[in-house]
Amino acid sequence: MDRSVPPKLLEELSKAADIVRGHDFIHIFSHYDADGLSSAAILAKTLLREKKEFRVTLFTTLDDETFREIAASNADCFILSDIGASYVKELDGLKPDIIVLDHHTPEGTAERICCINPHLHDIDGMKYGCGATMSCLFGITMDENNWDLVQIAFAGMSGDRQIIDGLNGYLLDGAVKRNLIEIVDGSVIPFGSLTDNLFLAVDPYVRGVSGNAEGVAGLLTDAGIPRDAKSQNLSETERRKLSSLIVLDLIEQGVSAETVEQVADRKYSLNGRNMDSAELASLLDGCGRNGLTGLGVAVACGDEDSLAEAEKIRKEYRRSIVLGAKELDDRGLTRESYIQWFDSSESGYTGVLCGVAMSYFADPSKPTFGINTSEELGKVSGRATDKLLSRGVDLSEALKKACAAVGGSGGGHRIASGGSFPSDHKEEFIKILNETIGEQFSAK
Repeated sequence: MDRSVPPKLLEELSKAADIVRGHDFIHIFSHYDADGLSSAAILAKTLLREKKEFRVTLFTTLDDETFREIAASNADCFILSDIGASYVKELDGLKPDIIVLDHHTPEGTAERICCINPHLHDIDGMKYGCGATMSCLFGITMDENNWDLVQIAFAGMSGDRQIIDGLNGYLLDGAVKRNLIEIVDGSVIPFGSLTDNLFLAVDPYVRGVSGNAEGVAGLLTDAGIPRDAKSQNLSETERRKLSSLIVLDLIEQGVSAETVEQVADRKYSLNGRNMDSAELASLLDGCGRNGLTGLGVAVACGDEDSLAEAEKIRKEYRRSIVLGAKELDDRGLTRESYIQWFDSSESGYTGVLCGVAMSYFADPSKPTFGINTSEELGKVSGRATDKLLSRGVDLSEALKKACAAVGGSGGGHRIASGGSFPSDHKEEFIKILNETIGEQFSAK
């Protein structure tokens, strides 16, 4: 795939840079996940270096309520990163100078605002350019000295499970050339303490091992490895034995070869940070999911004091996720004719558990949805696979239709999407969603 930046996209980035240069204060709005926090951090560092004043606001979602918050800002210039594509028309009607750096499928065409999106250049933003990618390209356009921010961008790519090709490949080539990122061999073995991190593992989630202390001890015994061992100290023989046992367990539980290959794929070491992009993404995700978005931005920006605090939060977050995944695996999902779903009202970890289930233990023939109706406005997250997409599934369109049918809103990517709806319409929503996915299967 072409790993260059299209000329038209470069023109749009230059226009956006000129807009920002013309303002003293900029309000940044971004998403709260790893990609959104990475995007916000890149923009914050870029504006700091330009000696601009700014404010950062992070959202869990962009809906009518949060859009009103954006519209109420008194700034003359906004930058929306990793959000905004679904509100292009509404943003176009506001007075301030607005730049949207998003990778979700745009809904509508911008007449006035500066909308920068891979999809507008025939590049799939679901795979080859996330919010952090677009923010990094913007930062580099502002000043070539901002290439160091590419390390933060890779956390966003990792968090959104992007393919390192296309626009992402362009950034990788530039990062390797500048000795900012090193490509290293991947592994299904977690880094660091094996007893701790095999217990906390959800990517991969290994049934009988993840969240199971006895299972971890048994796996290490079978591999002939001491319980106090660290992955970086394993011999090549020990590493091969442990990897083989983990892969065999994954295959036995029905995990696809594509997922196993993805987990074991090459890693991107961030030179000078003593971690790879997946580790940084995990730290940011832990901060964001626990409502500590400011801490997440500080971690992405390289603040050492914030890093130590984020490490503690991540460990507790990962423990909650793995135990939630184990409970869901034991309980099972509710299966409809075309979809499968689970209630996440108690845990609150809707999207992340949805992703773990879809990849590691849910029925691969149906898309997976997590539904949280603990509040008046219910939340839904959906995950699919490339194989389901090839059968006609489009979660963005499905959730857009099903949520709207009961008075809510939804959207995102074909493979991963979300939405909201009135909680008292849960049964009707599930019925419509199931029928909509069935129609997509039939149409294909």
